[in-house]
Amino acid sequence: MDLKGKRILSIVSEDYDDLELFYPMLRLREAGATVEAAAIEKRPYRGKFGLSVDIDLTFDEVDITQYDALLVPGGWAPDRLRRYDNVLDFVKYMNDHDRVIGMICHAGWVLSSADILKGKTVTSTPGIKHDLMHAGANWVNEPAVVDGNLVSGRRPPDLPIYLPLLMEAIAKR
Repeated sequence: MDLKGKRILSIVSEDYDDLELFYPMLRLREAGATVEAAAIEKRPYRGKFGLSVDIDLTFDEVDITQYDALLVPGGWAPDRLRRYDNVLDFVKYMNDHDRVIGMICHAGWVLSSADILKGKTVTSTPGIKHDLMHAGANWVNEPAVVDGNLVSGRRPPDLPIYLPLLMEAIAKR
């Protein structure tokens, strides 16, 4: 799949799930997309399993209008990420402008805090299904789900199902 010219932002905090960050990042780059990582500070961040990612931009430096998609990896990072107003603003902007938002595992916490899940069908790790349901989502126990601009994945073993759906959604927009 050719994603040349597409710009994608992945948001990061400590304890992200290593596979949920790097697998999409690498696959999207292989398809020709530009993928940048943003965090509260410009420094290396470590994942739950020890991999480290360099940060391209701080949240204050991000111009979200320049991106075709936003990726939120899971792990414990989403619990931190949802505390930043910038992050919630990124999610709301992307949703309001019908741009792709990819979420996997615990990433739904961020979208829940941004209050964009009402009436949407999504999946996630079963551990946060009630959080998403209380935010108004229709939660399903499926490997991956597409509902409009939202592409959700359940957990790391579902990445091979989630990624093609995510890439297709990005290519269409």
